[in-house]
Amino acid sequence: MKYYTVAELTVTARGWARDYVENVTPMVERYGGRYLARTSAFEQLEGEREPAQIVLIIEWPDEEAIASFYESEEYRPYRERRIAGSRGEFLLVAGEDSNQLARISG
Repeated sequence: MKYYTVAELTVTARGWARDYVENVTPMVERYGGRYLARTSAFEQLEGEREPAQIVLIIEWPDEEAIASFYESEEYRPYRERRIAGSRGEFLLVAGEDSNQLARISG
């Protein structure tokens, strides 16, 4: 089953961002991930909380791929700098329909 990383980020210290994008993008791809969206072009349709600056969605072939990437020593220093230089939410979402009503390709 596919999994998705869904993240909303607001950068609070810019020093890490360029290096992160340049180095983590190919790293994600080596671990089997594929960016579906990484953008500041989005519209908040519902909700009252302040929207983040950036929304990203990464598709992973399975839960093992994202776990291997996220916990890797290779990614650790980039993750730490991102956490220190931003605020936001990172979610791991299973590519399933828990109600079994939608068609999901896998």
